[in-house]
This record gives sequence, structure tokens and C-alpha cells, in this order.
Amino acid sequence: MADLKSQEPTQVLDVLGRVCPYPLVLTKKTMEKAAGGTLLKVLCDAPASAEDTIPKYAEKQGFEFDSVKVEDKGYWELYLKKA
Repeated sequence: MADLKSQEPTQVLDVLGRVCPYPLVLTKKTMEKAAGGTLLKVLCDAPASAEDTIPKYAEKQGFEFDSVKVEDKGYWELYLKKA
């Protein structure tokens, strides 16, 4: 599996300031519309979404997933790749 963080995302979804369930809902909607091969980068500052619901959704859907916590900025960069 390639390192998703090092790839250029096809699309960026900014859900900073949104609380559950919005980050997951918006991520789902974006991925449903996305073409195969799309790499979505999600900017998320909701811990429950970044550490629980979005990773579980990605796993259930069979997407490649990677996550980086940007400590100094207080948010996560989540990467989902649609096969």
C-alpha cells in the first residue's frame, strides 16, 4: 500500500469546526460522488470523527485510509482513497 500522505489529493474537504455527525456525513457524500482512484484529504478537528467514525467508515467501505494529527494546529488530516 502506498503512503497516502505523500500523494497529491484529488480533492480536499474542510470540515474544521463541524461536530459529529457532520464530518462523517460530508465525507460519505463526497466519497459517494467520487470516481475510482480519488484521493480525498479531509481536514477535521472533531476527535470522535477523526479517530473513530471516519476510520471505521473507510474500513467498512474498503477504502485505503491514513491519518495524520497536526499537533501544532490541533486538527487531523485524514486520507481516504477510493479503489
